[in-house]
Amino acid sequence: MQRNFTKIDEEFICENCGKKVQKLGYSCRNHCPYCLHSKHVDINPGDRSEECKGSLEPVSVELDSKKGYVIVFKCKKCGKLRKNKSAKDDNMDLIIKLSAKQY
Repeated sequence: MQRNFTKIDEEFICENCGKKVQKLGYSCRNHCPYCLHSKHVDINPGDRSEECKGSLEPVSVELDSKKGYVIVFKCKKCGKLRKNKSAKDDNMDLIIKLSAKQY
């Protein structure tokens, strides 16, 4: 399966916590840095082709030797798991709490 990457770095209002999320600036913003929630909108990164549009809840964190912390999300609507590397401005307290969870 080829994973294409479409760079989309845009501001948004988090549907979970309601905070305004700024552009990331060095890559694509995928999730809220405050509550770590995301939205199930992509099949391949940035393509906005996913029909589900459910809420992606952070359920755990993995440590990758190249990517650093990788957040594991589970869609509240369809149940699919998705992963995305953490951003520099993510809430580290939440990442630490998630690192103790298993999905």
